[in-house]
Amino acid sequence: MPSQPDNTPTSPIPVPPEISGTAPWAASPPSPGTTTYSPFAELNRDAWARLADTIEQPLNQDDVDRLRGIGDHLSLDEVAKVYLPLSRLLNIYVENAARLRASTNEFLGERTRRTPFVIGVGGSVAVGKSTTARVLQEMLRRWPSTPRVELVTTDGFLYPNAELHRRGLMERKGFPEAYDRRRLLRFVAEVKSGMPEVPAPVYSHLKYDIIPGEQQVVRRPDVLILEGLNVLQPARVQQDGTTGLSLSDFFDFSVYVDAKSQHIQQWYVDRFMRLRHGAFADPESYFHQYSSLTDEEAIARATDIWGRINGPNLRENILPTRSRARLVMAKGEKHAVSRVLLRKV
Repeated sequence: MPSQPDNTPTSPIPVPPEISGTAPWAASPPSPGTTTYSPFAELNRDAWARLADTIEQPLNQDDVDRLRGIGDHLSLDEVAKVYLPLSRLLNIYVENAARLRASTNEFLGERTRRTPFVIGVGGSVAVGKSTTARVLQEMLRRWPSTPRVELVTTDGFLYPNAELHRRGLMERKGFPEAYDRRRLLRFVAEVKSGMPEVPAPVYSHLKYDIIPGEQQVVRRPDVLILEGLNVLQPARVQQDGTTGLSLSDFFDFSVYVDAKSQHIQQWYVDRFMRLRHGAFADPESYFHQYSSLTDEEAIARATDIWGRINGPNLRENILPTRSRARLVMAKGEKHAVSRVLLRKV
């Protein structure tokens, strides 16, 4: 099944060997008096929250209740201390991108129109990345420079179940090979190029499949947020040794939502248990078969799915992309973000 305050640190962020000994998350602490260098600026929760002390909170409790995902412990406090500073940071990036475009046009003697600012949001199943994407969409809409913000999930670019069955990939749903990567790459490239309308397929979590004939049409937004498991995957190496484009080549900013794998697994099991009495109870649901399980059977089934599919996908494909993000939001056991890592400009 493809697919949340404490200060417990997440697992070390891997960095290239040439700098692995100087990062703040390196396994060996620096010697006393030694200056350390890192490609990331690291802020704990309190330091990060102070960056938005003078900014008014734009959301209320009704907004939070609407945006919160199943099992996510989103609160007004979390919005104020984590997402408000992030939305301001993103606003700074958007405004500076506009200034850079204007300067480039002046240098080239051309007049090109503004293209969407693209943000990638990645992370594991059940880590809360969908809630992060929805909150960012809602908050960025409140900034005067970005009133039009579209959110698209990569679930729509999964191959239909019939095709996954044909390819023997149903047990690999959520893995990189289960996606129509060429279509996904083309979608983002067309949005970034400024095309007036770009359609995206739509996925139903109830049906656990692509909805035939249904589309989400993106029409030149100020910001596009692309959320998914594998948005930070590097380009594949071709048989001749060359590499093509990756999704992240079109990103202006990227966010990775991080947590310890054992915490994510527990959140996944907790969410599965809630869905058993929610969406799974719908006879139309692909997972209706799980609605009648006992608690013990449901926990065993969720643990099995995690162990066979989501856990391996996290270890093999998702977690290795963490260090490619512009910003890492590290969560503790109780879902609250405990620290933020921001790549230095």
